[in-house]
Amino acid sequence: MTHTGFYAGSFDPVTNGHLDVVRSACRMLDKLVIGVGIHPGKVPVLAAEKRMELLRDVCEPVAKEHCTILEIHSFSDLTVKAAARFGAQLLIRGLRDGSDCDYEMQLAGMNGRLAPDIGTVFLPASPDVRHITATLVRQIAGMGGDISAFVPKAVIGPVTEAFTNR
Repeated sequence: MTHTGFYAGSFDPVTNGHLDVVRSACRMLDKLVIGVGIHPGKVPVLAAEKRMELLRDVCEPVAKEHCTILEIHSFSDLTVKAAARFGAQLLIRGLRDGSDCDYEMQLAGMNGRLAPDIGTVFLPASPDVRHITATLVRQIAGMGGDISAFVPKAVIGPVTEAFTNR
């Protein structure tokens, strides 16, 4: 049996924290599907196609290192529906701190009711990335700050350019 996980998020932009979760997930899974969520009410900094391209660039080497099959897709329906469509038995969720835990437990409970056959696995963030959020990265980049400590190198240019062209 192939153990498949679904890691969903907006990844706007992909951060070192996201990459940390991917690394941990690849240690446990045969296959990881990363789902880039498309929300009609949100206007992202980077287009979905660009986010998927960046995820592929930074996550493929990690997946290969752990012999994990990697797929990246976009989705606009419920996370559990997308996870089921892509054959996942597990939802992968990263935890930075206690406040994340409270919210994620609520989400896991709701998802468990919606899709009882899909479990949730919480992966704690490594200490050096616990403080990173995509929201803060966007705020720093939007004000012309240096985001190089928070995102993979491949992400710096596209994010900086996106804010320059606004």
